[in-house]
Amino acid sequence: MKHWKYAFFSGMVALGLAAGARAADFPEVDLARAEEISMGRCFLCHGTEGESTTVLYPRLAGQHYQYIAKQLADFKSGRRQSDTMVNMAADLSPEEMLALGVYFEKKPTRAQVVEDGELAAIGRFIFRRGNEYSGVAACASCHGERGLGTSQLPRLAGQVPQYIERQLRSFNTRDRTNDNAVMHSIASRLTELEIKSVALYISSLN
Repeated sequence: MKHWKYAFFSGMVALGLAAGARAADFPEVDLARAEEISMGRCFLCHGTEGESTTVLYPRLAGQHYQYIAKQLADFKSGRRQSDTMVNMAADLSPEEMLALGVYFEKKPTRAQVVEDGELAAIGRFIFRRGNEYSGVAACASCHGERGLGTSQLPRLAGQVPQYIERQLRSFNTRDRTNDNAVMHSIASRLTELEIKSVALYISSLN
């Protein structure tokens, strides 16, 4: 079972690298319309440059456009639950979702300053090597050594640490209602120390 698990994640890495090689090729979209939508609603929580206005909301800057479009579609369909985001996505067309994805992926990214280096060091270990004693797979096996993700898997680098923490807990309790199958098996094995440390380390990447 353990060998199957790591084979699965190795396969995910191979798929991710292939998808990542195409990530720089953006489709033609209406960026003016995306900016209009963003400045009309998205910026209130996610900032004018997708940098996030508070620790409550995720950074969107640099996130893969395919992933953003998928999450918006999941919010619209109700597959992913959030009263705010379900309302925000309700009237968006697939073309607008794609345009918003490209709009935010093109925004500049930056790492967050980490003050607790010892805690971040624990997170670095978990992120890069996992925890073989509890069966936690390395985050890097899917999201890449630098946390840049792929078109199907989210970019984690530079993300708000508190947001990462909340998502991991939501995956554990299955309150996160989409993309849950693999992440639940990982999040359910993480200790509170591991959650906080890996989230902090992720925020330092760029």
